[in-house]
This record gives sequence, C-alpha cells and structure tokens, in this order.
Amino acid sequence: MNRVAFGIIAGVVFGALDVAAMLPLKFTDRTTAFAAAFSSRFAIGLLATLVKMPLPNWLTGLVVGLLISIPDAIVTKVYVPILASGIVGGAIVGWAAGRWAAPL
Repeated sequence: MNRVAFGIIAGVVFGALDVAAMLPLKFTDRTTAFAAAFSSRFAIGLLATLVKMPLPNWLTGLVVGLLISIPDAIVTKVYVPILASGIVGGAIVGWAAGRWAAPL
C-alpha cells in the first residue's frame, strides 16, 4: 500500500482509538480535548509511517510517538498515559508500516 495512504489510515484509526479511550473522562471542553487528542495521534500515525531514520521501523515510530506526545504531556501535566499511548501507538504504527506499506 502507498505510504501516504497507509499513514492517513493509521492516523485516523489511532486518533479514533485514543478519543474512544477518552470518552468516559470528564473535561471542561470535551470538543477541544477530543480534537487535540485526535490531531496529535493522527500526526503520530502519519509521521511514523513517512519518517525515515536509520532505525528499525518500530523504533522510528516509537521516537516519533514520543516526540509528538511530549508537548501534550507538558501542557496537561498528565505524563504517563499520554507518553505511554504515544510511544506504544507509534511503535505499533511503525512496525505495521514496515510490514504492510510500500518501502520508503
């Protein structure tokens, strides 16, 4: 599959899963919280697929997930869940891109 198409699909799926996990939580502005979470996870899905580093695909995804998640964690002061989901999700997307997406 084309890398860009794979990244868009991975980003939408990862973003939707992250927002679904947030549904039971209480926020003062749910729309903004969901939009921010979705866009951050969409970026991880897209970039973990498209970035080329001299690392295994899963590790590239992990690095991308960590780097994109750090600002969200700092702003919200909710470090472990945000960083963990970004790292794990990025690694999974990177691994999947290496397995099913066209080579870079």
